[in-house]
Amino acid sequence: MIELQDIHKVFLTHEGRELRAVDGLSLRVGRGEIYGLLGPNGAGKTTTLRMLAGLIAPTSGRLAVDGHVAFDMSRHVEDPLSLKHRIGFLTAKTGLYGRLTPRELLRYFGELRGIPRADLEAQIEKLIAALGIGEFADRRCEGFSTGQQQRVQIARTLVGEPPVLVLDEPTNGLDVLTNQLILKFITEAGRGGRTVVISTHHLDEVEEVCQRFGLIHKGRLLAEGTLDELRATTGRERLSGCFRELVARVDPEAIPQVALPGVAGGGGAA
Repeated sequence: MIELQDIHKVFLTHEGRELRAVDGLSLRVGRGEIYGLLGPNGAGKTTTLRMLAGLIAPTSGRLAVDGHVAFDMSRHVEDPLSLKHRIGFLTAKTGLYGRLTPRELLRYFGELRGIPRADLEAQIEKLIAALGIGEFADRRCEGFSTGQQQRVQIARTLVGEPPVLVLDEPTNGLDVLTNQLILKFITEAGRGGRTVVISTHHLDEVEEVCQRFGLIHKGRLLAEGTLDELRATTGRERLSGCFRELVARVDPEAIPQVALPGVAGGGGAA
């Protein structure tokens, strides 16, 4: 469903220096799979997600989604619209139109996708019910709580029933109940055959919902596998412990060391 093959992304700084954000990244995510894309700050996660969403083009490499090649820089193929038709993209930086109601906003994005009116209205009602938006579906979005905003954002991501969902920090800042609702919805999306890529710093959450994980560091795929495979590789039990161990092996300075007053040594299995 998703294939990244030797993807590179290089930016030029104001000083004219090259900044290599993604450096030869290759990975595959299957249909119906929920995949956690993890890494420390600055690892290249956001850049990778933006390429997946068709917002920026790779400098080199090949990117295909749902059997369609969107980027193949060796053949000068660039078709970002093909990605935008196949992917629902959620990022914390996407805002809502404050003067629209959730119902109006969903209708607007559905019309942008070219969904027939009858099908669109049915989809909107289904999403409003599934995500518990009914109580505020006809109120303007301005003044919504973080949880209300995120429910509407998830609904916007799902308009048009895209086969691939790319979710950047989908539960950031949510209360416990809304958090669990979103995680349940992600799990059901995978069971329904959608491919889901999640990037988040909340490792305990993705530990619950993802079948496989990819850990990137400095733009490269450092490790990949199921939780059991990562446990076997690192000797750690929790995903957070696997994460720290794998990064520490290649870049010890990337792991903050906290010294507590009066405590010698420290550590323990994570």
